[in-house]
Amino acid sequence: MCIGGGETLEASYPVAVGRPGWETPTGQFRVFAMLENPGWTNPFTGDVTPPGNANPLGQRWIAFWTDGSNDIGFHGTPNRDSVGRAASHGCVRMYNEDIRELYAQVRLGTVVKVEP
Repeated sequence: MCIGGGETLEASYPVAVGRPGWETPTGQFRVFAMLENPGWTNPFTGDVTPPGNANPLGQRWIAFWTDGSNDIGFHGTPNRDSVGRAASHGCVRMYNEDIRELYAQVRLGTVVKVEP
């Protein structure tokens, strides 16, 4: 994945990507939403998890893909063991300290390129 659109690597982070059947979408996208300390609504049950240590989105959310109903983006995770694996429902999971750093570097409209 490349953030920005330039050819110079600015930073590199370990991530978790979508597991089989829930692959992270590939292509070129733009950041369209950003949240600090987001809440999370389970798309299967409708249950709401407020911001905090148990929130699956961690401390930051950077959305770059949507089908109109569901969004995919970069986010933190309380499950550090999932980073480095294909473990998500399509999102790009990061350590909370890394997503905070990335969040400070991007803006709405930033180009995101996801390559297989």
